[in-house]
Amino acid sequence: MAIFDGLGGLFSSDMAIDLGTANTLVYVKGRGVILSEPSVVAYHVKDGVKKVLAVGEDAKLMLGRTPGSIEAIRPMREGVIADFDVAEEMIKHFIRKVHKRSTFSKPKIIVCVPHGATPVEKRAIRQSVLSAGARRAGLIAEPIAAAIGAGMPITDPTGNMVVDIGGGTTEVAVLSLGDIVYARSVRVGGDRMDEAIISYLRRQQNLLVGETTAERIKTSIGTARMPDDGRGSAMQIRGRDLLNGVPKEIEVTAAQIAEALAEPVQQICEAVMTALETTPPDLAADIVDRGVMLTGGGALLGDLDLALREQTGLAVSIADESLNCVALGTGKALEYEKQLRHAIDYDS
Repeated sequence: MAIFDGLGGLFSSDMAIDLGTANTLVYVKGRGVILSEPSVVAYHVKDGVKKVLAVGEDAKLMLGRTPGSIEAIRPMREGVIADFDVAEEMIKHFIRKVHKRSTFSKPKIIVCVPHGATPVEKRAIRQSVLSAGARRAGLIAEPIAAAIGAGMPITDPTGNMVVDIGGGTTEVAVLSLGDIVYARSVRVGGDRMDEAIISYLRRQQNLLVGETTAERIKTSIGTARMPDDGRGSAMQIRGRDLLNGVPKEIEVTAAQIAEALAEPVQQICEAVMTALETTPPDLAADIVDRGVMLTGGGALLGDLDLALREQTGLAVSIADESLNCVALGTGKALEYEKQLRHAIDYDS
């Protein structure tokens, strides 16, 4: 078997996977990020047996629109695996999509995990990756991957602060000498923002909208601060009127969405403040010089950097490729494995 493992290594292209709650990105060694698709799986249930119909983009279109016999779910919740079998199928699908060559090859895979993941959750991710056909599965903490991807000099003896806002979790970490000095994972992210928009529209407008509509509102006119004119940009949305049960169309403004998102934004700000309070003084001094780096899809929420700047008084910047930061950082850990060996965990 050892011979076959060796051969598998020869034919494989090792990869790094950012297994996110909202999107999964795959980085192949030497080729960069070559796949970015939603972490959604649609399957057909017949006589208690699940048969996968679609994964990624195709499955996302089915979310909230499926008949009784088909289910479209997101197997990742808050950065960890919620549905083991479906997650395994999803990872297999993405590996196959990237590896068009032979089924013979077994890649080495590094996956990022939230800092707050429990040993059981880490084992679940590792098992899923190994069952999906990996030769070896390594794990790297998400804040480290995000900081590497954002181009921060984390191996220097200076403090760097990174705030990675994903779909399920927000990771706030202070890094120095290539490792985490302080990290906190709060289960607030893009999903929580969508939920906040849904419940706000239900309460204030008596309108019921789905997750897909809520996400569209967030990406189009979502903002973390009240617009200066008290209204901001507006958009038309459709949903179901809760008073008489018929579909209707209304207009929502950026000011309303800022009000809806006030709570999740405040939770992110509080997590950053807590991190700053518990950081050793010398590292805190470095953070004053260098500021805070925002990564992840949530960093793209309008004016979030300004909201954080107002709360902390620090310079807050958004990473260039904030959506891909974690995948790029995990990929770099794969490329420069020797230098970053201490950050990658291969033990089961």
